Amino acid sequence: MCLLAVAFCVGMGMYAQSLREKQAAETLLNDSAAQPRLVTRATLYGVGVANVFDTYLSPQEYKGVEFRIARESMRMTAWMDGNLSRQTFFQGNVSYTHNKADNNNSLSALLNWNYGLHYHFPLTRNFRLLAGAVGDINGGFVYNLRNGNNPAQARAYLNLDASVMAIWQLRIRRFPLTLRYQANLPVAGVMFMPHYGESYYEIFSLGNSDGVVRFTSLHNQPSLRQMLTADFPVGRIKMRFAYLWDMQQAKLNGIRTHSYSHSFLVGLVKELYLFRN
Repeated sequence: MCLLAVAFCVGMGMYAQSLREKQAAETLLNDSAAQPRLVTRATLYGVGVANVFDTYLSPQEYKGVEFRIARESMRMTAWMDGNLSRQTFFQGNVSYTHNKADNNNSLSALLNWNYGLHYHFPLTRNFRLLAGAVGDINGGFVYNLRNGNNPAQARAYLNLDASVMAIWQLRIRRFPLTLRYQANLPVAGVMFMPHYGESYYEIFSLGNSDGVVRFTSLHNQPSLRQMLTADFPVGRIKMRFAYLWDMQQAKLNGIRTHSYSHSFLVGLVKELYLFRN
């Protein structure tokens, strides 16, 4: 009887502790004052396919494999009565592609950093829509392995994007799952682009730089980034699967470029609480 009583007391104590931890977590998530200090971070690694085209270097499309890494941080702010969230997103990709005749290859890379603010529209307890704006900075290059005079083309552009997001928290039996869709559409920006047939020596050494920095919008840079993610727990950790469709294209100074990629990524998600100093 004594052993049963001790086991019963220990079990009740563990249950009470678990209940308190659960209630504390729910209080933290529902506490509007604590929300600005709750940060969700994710680091993802992935692989996909790429399609690269740049008439400054070649009239042919180049297709091949792409490797990508991404890091994201999201948190609520105290702005607009606590309905505004802040997102930073950094990603980098490297692709190795070949032309249709398979007699030439190209190497390309791009770094992208976003800073966005989104207003939340909760439609139900588990589903909400977000809308906002994103500052979008990009830099990279495309290198053609067989070109002589103009073997490389720089990538440098800055955009202001319109951004929408949908977040759905659901359960499949007892399995919690968070689905998210996001789309960023560049609306206005500036881009560096040489004139067709103009060398970088002419631009930077001879000073023939007129018109190489151009205003861009939907008419000459119709681009779109879309991402679909799924977050779910695995034991004590939370994982994320993601699909990213990245369509970057432009038509400036007699040059047409595009970079299309389909990437699948996987990584870990961390939820951190930032304590005040």
